Amino acid sequence: MDIMNIVNPILSIGGLGVVFGACLGIASEVFKVDEDPRIGEVLEVLPGANCGGCGFPGCGGCASAIVAGTAPVNACPVGGAAVAEKVGAIMGIEASASEPMAAFVKCGGTCETAKEKYDYFGIDDCNMAVQLAGAGAKSCAYGCLGLGSCKKACAFGAIEIVDGIAVIDKEKCVACGKCVSACPKHIIELLPAKKKVKVQCSSKDMGKNVMQVCSSGCIACKICEKNCPFDAIHVIDNLAVIDYDKCKSCGICANKCPKGVITGKRPAAPAAEAKPAAAAPAAPKAEAAPAAEAPKAEAPAAEAPKAEEKPAE
Repeated sequence: MDIMNIVNPILSIGGLGVVFGACLGIASEVFKVDEDPRIGEVLEVLPGANCGGCGFPGCGGCASAIVAGTAPVNACPVGGAAVAEKVGAIMGIEASASEPMAAFVKCGGTCETAKEKYDYFGIDDCNMAVQLAGAGAKSCAYGCLGLGSCKKACAFGAIEIVDGIAVIDKEKCVACGKCVSACPKHIIELLPAKKKVKVQCSSKDMGKNVMQVCSSGCIACKICEKNCPFDAIHVIDNLAVIDYDKCKSCGICANKCPKGVITGKRPAAPAAEAKPAAAAPAAPKAEAAPAAEAPKAEAPAAEAPKAEEKPAE
C-alpha cells in the first residue's frame, strides 16, 4: 500500500485547518468589540448567584446593564446595600438606599382552615396539579396548593411548606423573585420587608362564597377600610389591598379584621391595674359620753340639837 495515500489526506486536512484558523484569527481582530473594563469590575463585586432577581440573565447581564446605564447600581437584590455601595464606587455614582423587599405568600388557607375538593396523590408539583379540574384539590381556586414548586425554585432555602401552605423566612429571603415566577397561582408577591401589615388572602370571590371554602379568607366586609386613619387600605374586587406608600403599620386594620386575614395585629394594651383605693380615714370613734356622775349621797347634815324648852315657871 502506498503510504502517500494516507499522508496526503492528512496534510490536506491539516492545511485547511491552518488556513481556517488564520481566517478566524484575522476576523476576530477585525470585528473585535472592545468591552468596557468596568463590566468585569462590577461582575467581580456581584454575589454570583445568577438568580435572575435583577431582571437580567445572570450576574453578567446585570453588570452589563449597570455599566450601560439601563439598570441602577442597586439592581442586585441579593447583594443589598453593601454590594450597591461597591458598584456605585466603580460607576462613580452614589448608591441610593432602597427599601428591602421580601416574598410574601398571600394565602392563609392551612389544612385546618381551607377545605379540599378531593385527595391529590399526584406529583408534588403545583404546576402539574393546577392543570387538574378546579385548578387543584383546594376548594378555593386562589389558594396555595402547598406542593412546593416555590420551595424547589428558591436557591436560598427561604421557603418551607408548613401545614399545607408555603411560608417565607424573611431572614433568608433575598427578594430574587424566583418563587414569584414559579407559583402558578400568582399568590406570592415581593413586599416591603419591614411592613408587618399584609393581607394574607388572594381570593376575589364574594364573601359568602369565601366562607364556604375557607374560614380564614377575606370576605370584603370593608371594616379595615373604614377604620384605617391613613386611607391606606381599600377593598378592590372583593379583596383588601394595602397602599404601602400610605400605610404606617399601625395595625388598626389587623386588629379590626373579623377573619384575622391581615397580619401585623398589635397586642392589646394591658389594662391599667386598678390601684387600691386609699383607705378612707377611719371615722373617729365617738368618744363615750362621760357617764353621768351618780349624785353623791350627801351625808345628812347633822341636825343642831334643839334647845330644850324650859318649863314655864
